[in-house]
Amino acid sequence: MSERSRRIARVALARLARAGWHAGFGFASPARRRAALARQLRLGFEDLGPAFIKLGQLISVRPDLFSPELVFEMERLRDSVAPIPVSEIHAAIRRDFGRPAEEVFASFDDEPLASASIAQVHRAVLRQAYRPVWGERLEAGTPLVVKVVRPGTLPVIEADLEAARVWATRLSRLRRIARYNLPAFLDEFERSLRSELDMRNEGRVADRFAFDFRDDPLMVVPRVVWVATTRHVLTTEFVEGWRLSDLEDADRAGVDAYALAVHGADVFMRQVLVHGRYHADLHPANLFVTPDSRICYLDFGIIGRTTPEERVAIAHVLAATVYGDADRAIRYSAQLGLLIPPGKQAVVRSEVADLMRRTLGGKGRPADVRRFAMGFLRILGRQGIEIPIGYGLLIKALVTVEGVARALYPQIDITQAAKPFATKLIAREMLRPEHLASRVDAAMRAALRVLAE
Repeated sequence: MSERSRRIARVALARLARAGWHAGFGFASPARRRAALARQLRLGFEDLGPAFIKLGQLISVRPDLFSPELVFEMERLRDSVAPIPVSEIHAAIRRDFGRPAEEVFASFDDEPLASASIAQVHRAVLRQAYRPVWGERLEAGTPLVVKVVRPGTLPVIEADLEAARVWATRLSRLRRIARYNLPAFLDEFERSLRSELDMRNEGRVADRFAFDFRDDPLMVVPRVVWVATTRHVLTTEFVEGWRLSDLEDADRAGVDAYALAVHGADVFMRQVLVHGRYHADLHPANLFVTPDSRICYLDFGIIGRTTPEERVAIAHVLAATVYGDADRAIRYSAQLGLLIPPGKQAVVRSEVADLMRRTLGGKGRPADVRRFAMGFLRILGRQGIEIPIGYGLLIKALVTVEGVARALYPQIDITQAAKPFATKLIAREMLRPEHLASRVDAAMRAALRVLAE
């Protein structure tokens, strides 16, 4: 057994012991046991470093595979590590550009803005005016953000991944764990991580989002400076603002938090239902509120996609959810791959309807989408119903949007904010010529049946 495998074993045993302690060694309620295990797994992943932090982040967007408690616990992972010496950052820039940072940029700040497991972020200043792919020209002297992949990251992650594969193979022999297909999940993780390590992929997605929302005055995506971007370096304009955790400062500066929260929900729905691609890794570190009351999106590492057919079904599911219509929500979920066996449909429909009554508002209470989502996923799990990947990702994304909106304005009811958009979208879809034609045909057939009687 390698030293890395032994370290994984030590951390796992220590965290399992603590989970047992917090769960009363099996005497606590099932909910408390699940929560205790999820928390200790998250802390263990933080202990184990970069590869496991990224692995935990992938788990956090896979409610189709893992329990709701684990999925939502993993979104709390802290991806913040001690910075590496700036000399290593300068060496990485020189390797990619063939010249020092002082020649690539007008100036480069040696003090990092942030340091995560994959990359370190520094401020810099644009040397020459630059015309971005989309948006107005960036003038010389524009403040920049330079995100540099930490040198030596890939070999460390590959070694951790190799050790994780050993344990995944061993654990997969256990019947209760075999259903997760951990080796296949690690393959998916490796593909996702290699894509994330290429900074050009994030830059392309950022440009696409900037184009999608080019006419939205309240939405901003930092413009990419491609002449200062490579596989290992991503350079964008610097956007001034407050993280969601610093909103007291924003409130004092006169930002309309409620309007911004409602608009943020609208932006997410447009991503899913209009553009067909959405930010699937939203959390407070990836969103800024600017002094001029705009929402700034950052870090496009995990993206979800929807087809035109899926968008129509999602609109119906969303509308059914916000209006508390369990039957319609389940019916249109089938078009998204959520297949409920006929023998289980009645019980699932009944349980979902009861869950909607308890969690989605009424009697002056705001809806609790997070509680509804966790309950819904548990219902499917109890009934042994497989959750499609895209469907699970959408549920998780909607919960995250509610969390973001409440960080902006704690009293917001996300279902009330979603109603106008969902209603308009469905009305527009139903008025499309092909749908009107099918309705006319159906009406004509019904009329002919009446006349023939």
